[in-house]
Amino acid sequence: MMRSGSAFLGIGVVVLVLAACDPAELADRAVRRAADSVVFPVVNIDMPSGPAQTATNCILNAASPDELRLLARDVGVEAGTATKATIRTIALRPAAQACFAASGIPPLR
Repeated sequence: MMRSGSAFLGIGVVVLVLAACDPAELADRAVRRAADSVVFPVVNIDMPSGPAQTATNCILNAASPDELRLLARDVGVEAGTATKATIRTIALRPAAQACFAASGIPPLR
């Protein structure tokens, strides 16, 4: 009987965790991860991976949801001119620049 009670408790916990997951939030996280995989290699060209990841986070935090979706569309391919321009535009925003400064990251040019 203890085993079935433990199994029931385990299933209950799983159900509660899954119920707490917001499908929109999961989709937003997936888009952000995809955008990260596009932005990081572009930023990593000009700086080592540690600072490049911090700069990537600053850029993603300054991007709008539409811009994140736009960047995520390039997942799996090398970023083209338009994607690099989008990344640069976002990186030059005051929010991204402030994040770079707070993190000790030189501003992108």
